Amino acid sequence: MIKFKPDLEKTMRRMDAFWERSVLDQPVTQFTLNKPASEQVPLPESRHASTAERWLDVDYQSQLADAQLANRLFLGDSLPVAFPNLGPEVLAAFYGAQLNFGDYGTSWSEPILKDWTMVEEIVLNWYNFHFRKLEELTNAMLALGKDKYIVGMPDWHPGGDLIAALRNPQDLALDLIERPDQVKALLQRVQPDYYKVYDFWYKKLQQAGQPITSWLDLASYSKYYIPSNDFAALISPKMYREFFLSGIIEECRFLDRSIYHLDGPGALRHLDTILEIPELDAVQWVPGAGREVFSRWVQVYQKIQAAGKGIIVYCEVGDLELVMRTLNPRGLALAISGVPDLETGENIISRLGKWTREETSTQ
Repeated sequence: MIKFKPDLEKTMRRMDAFWERSVLDQPVTQFTLNKPASEQVPLPESRHASTAERWLDVDYQSQLADAQLANRLFLGDSLPVAFPNLGPEVLAAFYGAQLNFGDYGTSWSEPILKDWTMVEEIVLNWYNFHFRKLEELTNAMLALGKDKYIVGMPDWHPGGDLIAALRNPQDLALDLIERPDQVKALLQRVQPDYYKVYDFWYKKLQQAGQPITSWLDLASYSKYYIPSNDFAALISPKMYREFFLSGIIEECRFLDRSIYHLDGPGALRHLDTILEIPELDAVQWVPGAGREVFSRWVQVYQKIQAAGKGIIVYCEVGDLELVMRTLNPRGLALAISGVPDLETGENIISRLGKWTREETSTQ
């Protein structure tokens, strides 16, 4: 049993149903609350001389995650996940790119593929500083969190996002026109590297008895991850199909459970293409800051469900009536914000359970 989530196995059964585009007793439903102040533990104090020093301090980061998780209640199907994180471009760092660390939970890499004469120098280094630091952080979290919480898979952005980080997105956009064969060759060369990196962490987490999860708090006991291509917001559907679709299909075939991260309105042009992938289980649509109102995107969610894919929906408590009027509980996961207290949370669970029983009894 996991201390911070004693009902984990029931949540995992709900998630298994989600991946099958079915429903157990209610949709996957996630929300958290802060514990009362009297029950909270203090966060470790940062005395670091720089932002980078704080990011790379394994003891501090693992203790910070431990304390933050200890201070919250993981209600419904929320997962207590310690996330070993060096930012979304850490894969590029494994090839030698420098990582810069920001104050607000993000990092970015410096492109190293200055021109295509350097492409043979793009080689994954298993002894790279950032690779070993991320491994060290994962190990520390596994040790500190044993029997208390789950340790997630790091944030990988392979494929188009990886080579965009190595090359620079603006330069890569031109390369698709001027050097298409070289771009395709690099994509094919780095794809197997990603599978090896994934398997390295998958084996580590599996051997520790962990379900597989990451920054998106769905989970599976099999190979689960979040295919994505944020770079695709810069290109047409035709170019997406030509350069990147085959890699996404291959990634979905490599995984047992997959949910595509579709980030921002600029990415919606690729939704039809993504929905054609038979091996893809679900879609995470992220409207972007200032556009999160559920009612604005009902038709997007309906389109995804109509294509036979699961969805994760980010909504407020006040959106639930519209959610239940417009969506199907099968293959649905809800991340609900604005839950003020435990009583409200319990009422939400009860309403969703009743809705599920009504919907499934008539289908």
